[in-house]
Amino acid sequence: MSRRDGPRTVYSSLQGRVCPHCGNPIKRCVCRASPRAPQGDGVVRVRREVKGRRGKPVTTIAGVPLPSDDLKELAGELKRKCGSGGSAKDGVIEIQGDHRDVVVGELEARGYTVKRAGG
Repeated sequence: MSRRDGPRTVYSSLQGRVCPHCGNPIKRCVCRASPRAPQGDGVVRVRREVKGRRGKPVTTIAGVPLPSDDLKELAGELKRKCGSGGSAKDGVIEIQGDHRDVVVGELEARGYTVKRAGG
């Protein structure tokens, strides 16, 4: 019986949280260290959001098929192009302000299939 066939350990009192995929402690997880692109439908979605931001608009870009390091690099380039701040976390790029036109144009120029949503 291999490790994948049996029940998975997700916490050990000796090691703390354990990765359910590779079986190592979270701090030494080998699956998180490997840069893999997130799976999706291949469509990049650009939206304008204000909910939970005190009415201030934020442009969000989700579904970009890049590993987290490349996603942060793309976020930096888009922020420079828009001339504003923002961040990249949990596979979503957030850019302060309503910059949908600029972002959609830049992503289409890079060869992505882009779907514009949110007003």
